[in-house]
Amino acid sequence: MKLDLLEIQPLESWIKTKKRKPLVIAGPCSAESEEQMLQTCLQLKELQVDMLRAGVWKPRTRPSSFEGYGEKALPWVKAVKEATQLPIAIEVATPQHIELALKYEVNVLWIGAKTTVNPFNVQEIANALRGVDIPVMVKNPVNPDLALWIGAMERLYRAGIRKLVAIHRGFSTFQKKRYRNEPMWQIPIELKTYLPNLPLICDPSHITGNRELLQEIAQKALDLNYEGLMIEAHFNPTLALSDAEQQVTPQRLGQILSELKVRLVTTDNLEFLNQLEEIRAKIDNIDRELIEILAARMALVEQAGEYKRENNITIFQLERWDEIFRTRPEWGRKMGLYKDFIAEIYKLIHVESIRKQTEIMNKQIA
Repeated sequence: MKLDLLEIQPLESWIKTKKRKPLVIAGPCSAESEEQMLQTCLQLKELQVDMLRAGVWKPRTRPSSFEGYGEKALPWVKAVKEATQLPIAIEVATPQHIELALKYEVNVLWIGAKTTVNPFNVQEIANALRGVDIPVMVKNPVNPDLALWIGAMERLYRAGIRKLVAIHRGFSTFQKKRYRNEPMWQIPIELKTYLPNLPLICDPSHITGNRELLQEIAQKALDLNYEGLMIEAHFNPTLALSDAEQQVTPQRLGQILSELKVRLVTTDNLEFLNQLEEIRAKIDNIDRELIEILAARMALVEQAGEYKRENNITIFQLERWDEIFRTRPEWGRKMGLYKDFIAEIYKLIHVESIRKQTEIMNKQIA
């Protein structure tokens, strides 16, 4: 289902880019002093970034963490904007933040992940922005909830905001993994299917939490046709008051940007298009076979459910599930497939198997 947010404006209609893809937004995690802002952002200007960023209010998980200098930092933001002649973006979380940002002529606002997760907060921001013509970027909510992300866009759109951008910054998980926030690429991809005209940019800094991993995530975003990147940079990251480990120097950022490969969206090469169409036709045939096999498996599941019902046996059999969950990912691994990929498929198959057998048991009750 495509949502009716048809008047969202493309990036190129409201920001002057350096005629290259991707759009690059860069700057320190936090505005720490006017000197820090100027030293960092003047170097970023030399890289020809398109927009600057800085944290003025920092919604931290723990109150003992540095939460930004607030209004005290806004004159520094304005000074940097004037010195570089570049637009600058800051995060806002309350109507008061918006009022101050507009007072100091901030060009672009963004809504952070910890705000997007709360519809009441988003609605307050939307109400405060009614009648204001300013671009607003919306980071995905902390938890992997696509509806909350879409809902934030809808609230802002209904308030009259047409210069909307989605920022993918990853999602929190309970498990400790390689990244600070798991990318869960399928969620922003699904967002684009709902809102195909919504610009989508990636925040590798918050996904990785580690400057050494920035380039691989930035490249993955470009490979998925994202329109821009937001990367945290500091003239001396070791001195940063927040998120030092994920910030890079402007010099390092320049290296990362120079090494990124920008892919074509399409091509006029007929040989390539014909070959791709042939490959896709083969994929379509295999997909039909896969669905036929799944249907046959589910028919057997129903047969097993009937047999359990007739013999008064519970639906869920822990030993059988353990066996499936242990063996199938291993079978996949031996065939060159990721074990986690196969495990996720079988979790879905198991949920559907339980649903079908529950229906069979309920027939008996009825």
